[in-house]
Amino acid sequence: MAEPATGLAISASFRPLRVWLLLPSWLVIGFFLLAPVLVMLVYSFLTKEFRGGVIWEFSLAAYDQFVFDRGLFGDEPPTIEWTYITIFARSITQAALATVFCLVIGFPTAFFIATRSPATRSIWLFLVTVPYWVNLLIRTVSMKFLIRDNGPLNELLLALGVISEPLAMINTNFAVQLGLFYSYLPFMVLPVYASVERYDFSLSEAAADLYAGRWTILRRVLLPVVRPGIIAGCILVFVPSLGAFLAPDLLGGAKNFMIGSLIEEQFKGNAGNWPFGAAASMILLTLVLLALLLLVRQQRTTEAG
Repeated sequence: MAEPATGLAISASFRPLRVWLLLPSWLVIGFFLLAPVLVMLVYSFLTKEFRGGVIWEFSLAAYDQFVFDRGLFGDEPPTIEWTYITIFARSITQAALATVFCLVIGFPTAFFIATRSPATRSIWLFLVTVPYWVNLLIRTVSMKFLIRDNGPLNELLLALGVISEPLAMINTNFAVQLGLFYSYLPFMVLPVYASVERYDFSLSEAAADLYAGRWTILRRVLLPVVRPGIIAGCILVFVPSLGAFLAPDLLGGAKNFMIGSLIEEQFKGNAGNWPFGAAASMILLTLVLLALLLLVRQQRTTEAG
């Protein structure tokens, strides 16, 4: 009687075919991810056409516009263009704050769900994800109506006597932050939940038997084990928050412009500047990739140490 094949033997039998098995995935990634990025890269080195679109003349004018201000007609001595740098700094700050707030709320939520009985976990996960079955645009517009001056939130606070006049929340950094937090909270909860669910709680019991306090167990036992889920959640929140444009446009107004809104504006109508929008996209993509590479390098260094 022939012995059943092991997992290694089965894997070895498919080794000659792995290139062909991965080919559909590589085609999808190349067509829907790499090709658009390459198109944007090429467009960032083209020249803006006066009525919109591009002229196929290669130049660095789009990148120069991002860094330097040469006056209305481009004939003045160059000075640093702080407008776009400020927008980038604001975007990074808002994305970082959204990541922190999502972690502060998402980690206890994920821990609570993971420690429930198996029969009720699916219910809690359903309650976390069901609002996100609705389109993001609809949810953002609903948030705008909720926090407007004569919206339900202000009316409730007025009725309770907490405030004497409506709070001006629309077109503020608070509104943008609230929109980002509401939009991407599940992206933090779900990865952390997956890590906590696999956590062996006997480690916490062993630490408690050795007279470790709750905060010591959390800091030195639980967090190191679930750190991959926390890192994944932070990436999943930070990256889309950095390029978000719905929340800044609908909740923040012109004074709270973010890089996603800036890029969107460059591709709208005949007044747009496609090369500049593509250049801003490439700068944003480069910053995100550098941050991810540094994170991966630091994680490998920590694991090796």
